Amino acid sequence: ARLLEQESVDSSQKQALRALVADRAVEQPAALSRVPVRAPAFCSGCPHSTSTKLPEGSLGLAGIGCHTLAMFLPDRPTLSPTQMGGEGANWIGAAPFVDEQHVFQNLGDGTYFHSGLLAIRAAVSAGVNVTYKILYNDAVAMTGGQPIDGSLSVRDILNQVLAERIAGATVVTDEPDNYRGVDLPAGVMVYHRDDLDSVQRRLREQQGVTVMVYDQTCATEKRRRRKRNRYPDPPKRLVINQDVCEGCGDCSIQSNCVSIQPVETARGRKRRIDQSSCNKDYSCVKGFCPSFVTVRGGRLRKPEGSGLLSLPGQPPEVDVPDLEKTCNVLVTGVGGTGVVTVGAILGMAAHIEGKACSVFDLTGLSQKNGAVMSHVRLARRREDLTTTRIGPGGCTVLLGCDLLVAAASDALSTVNRGNTVAVVNSHLVPTADFQHKPDMDFHVEEAQRRVAHAVGDANARFVDATRMATSVVGDTIGSNIFMLGYAYQLGLVPLSEASLMQAIELNGVAVEMNKAAFAWGRHVAADPLAVSSHLNGVNSVEPAPVGDTDGFPVLLDRRREGLRQYQGDAYAERYYWDVMALAQQEDKLFPGERRLSAAVAENLFKLMAYKDEYEVARLYTESGFLDRLREEFEGDFKLGFNLAPPLLAAKDKSTGLPRKREYGPWVFSAFKVLARMKRLRGTPFDPFGYHRDRRLERALIEEYRATMTRAVAQLSADNYDTVVELAELPERIRGFGHVKEKSVAAARARTAELLRQLEQA
Repeated sequence: ARLLEQESVDSSQKQALRALVADRAVEQPAALSRVPVRAPAFCSGCPHSTSTKLPEGSLGLAGIGCHTLAMFLPDRPTLSPTQMGGEGANWIGAAPFVDEQHVFQNLGDGTYFHSGLLAIRAAVSAGVNVTYKILYNDAVAMTGGQPIDGSLSVRDILNQVLAERIAGATVVTDEPDNYRGVDLPAGVMVYHRDDLDSVQRRLREQQGVTVMVYDQTCATEKRRRRKRNRYPDPPKRLVINQDVCEGCGDCSIQSNCVSIQPVETARGRKRRIDQSSCNKDYSCVKGFCPSFVTVRGGRLRKPEGSGLLSLPGQPPEVDVPDLEKTCNVLVTGVGGTGVVTVGAILGMAAHIEGKACSVFDLTGLSQKNGAVMSHVRLARRREDLTTTRIGPGGCTVLLGCDLLVAAASDALSTVNRGNTVAVVNSHLVPTADFQHKPDMDFHVEEAQRRVAHAVGDANARFVDATRMATSVVGDTIGSNIFMLGYAYQLGLVPLSEASLMQAIELNGVAVEMNKAAFAWGRHVAADPLAVSSHLNGVNSVEPAPVGDTDGFPVLLDRRREGLRQYQGDAYAERYYWDVMALAQQEDKLFPGERRLSAAVAENLFKLMAYKDEYEVARLYTESGFLDRLREEFEGDFKLGFNLAPPLLAAKDKSTGLPRKREYGPWVFSAFKVLARMKRLRGTPFDPFGYHRDRRLERALIEEYRATMTRAVAQLSADNYDTVVELAELPERIRGFGHVKEKSVAAARARTAELLRQLEQA
């Protein structure tokens, strides 16, 4: 714009250019710049979440396809891809000049069929050491799930690559039973995906070119086919007992699955599985903790009161705005959740009414769980639509189906302060970074302030559409159409309800649910208090965040009572007087200050209430876990408990770490017996007390007491914050077994560092 102003343009054009520059000058305050970016990520249950894993010390090369996203995962050293069909050709050139002796090359089945076989042939001719991981997921998933051109089976691939004289081939799959009776080439072995690490370790030791076909159907395709009854839908789901969960995030590390989501509780951030988005991959169960429960049979319970008829009356009629000017609607959301469907419904409704419409979807890489935006432009006449993309400051309605995408610069660059109305879903869907950063701050309030600052406070509306839609229609996927209904009721959509309903019918997917979600969105916009009152008692999507906000004395009493239930009176009283002694010292130096005492109260409790076998059993049997399950599931279901008992767990041959296995419903009865045996804890008769995990946990309690005594002896105004950080360090100690050991090592290292700082000050 500044450059064009210097050219010979007329005054009206110069005025428009100056307005454009001035509008862009309204920048976000620096304090609102910490909102995380929603980058693309593997879909829930994606085969590549497992297939792209590498054994320790190995290097991977990317290729063209969804599996390219492995480059952005911190635990998978994967280099950038070449052009399609050149997979591995870069390694042919580099191999003679580097110390690396072997690499893994990812190659999608569609690319293999297109031109990838030629790259394998070239690698064989060059005599390099490389393992091609041919990722057979039965669809061209990156561009929408189209079938692979021609006919291609795992057996076809094996016969082709072996004809190229590779050094060896193997198959890894999530369903080895499917290969019973299949006539595979001689010498080809089939392994379960649980053996992926050991298989890859063997392959990297072989000379020459090897091939591993990783066979697992695309998770999104499974979901689509299940809806059409074209793919088996196993009657099995996983749930997390949040009382047992430590919030360590190992389940996310093992599965890299975005259906594992955070839940804020009084005991810190825990995990839950979003059953609406879960694609039943079950990799998360490998997380080394006893909180995962298998539910076999039954079905998810639909919320009571769901459906339009349960709310008496109709929302007020809406005066549909005229299209005197072009109406530009920017729909923002998360890829794979039906955002593009909203744009398609608006476009079809406009077509039904004979109005002009253009829909421009920004969905690069199919935006797997990343930011997706649909630019929808509505007008009376086709000639009024000169471009398909909404330009800077041209947005009439910002329909934010996802808060973080709505608050991103790409979206806010289209709004005009005072003229754009933003209707935004306030519910937080975590970014993929959460899987590897379990304590990350999503800056939800800052995201809302960013939107409000951009459009003006009076033009910003926020509603927790995800929670409400799930409560009333039983599926988070209904939240986007809920948002459309909400915006419609506010008079922001220049289309009739009849045409929108017809467009939903023509879409042909979950028609009744989408109609109900639209209607509920209208009701909430018309009278949110009435709807909230109506929904009281309806099953909640997730527990609301709970905190100890009643002050230090209440916190201390609650934690003392918790330890009384954990072990007994003497155990609880020792805790109480330890904390009180420190609180008295803090009072002498800093009257009225309680940060240090509260930190010690929380963290000494955490260490003393370590989750051994007795406590896990108690938390399963005495915390209302079964009642919560019955609120979530209905019908005849049976439970399985995924555990790795210290004295019974088998070791993984390649890693040496214990492996979990599923135990039947009888375990719950065993839990009841075990919970009553908690008095043995810490005595010579405790059969579990001699295990190294239990010895470590007891040692940590005394270490913490000694550390705080040493730190408080040097407490002053200058080092108060350092001592508080020391007191809070046990919060970083999470998990079970080897997962906990890693966090303990990190916490001990930081403790030593902070103590040195205190003594050197």
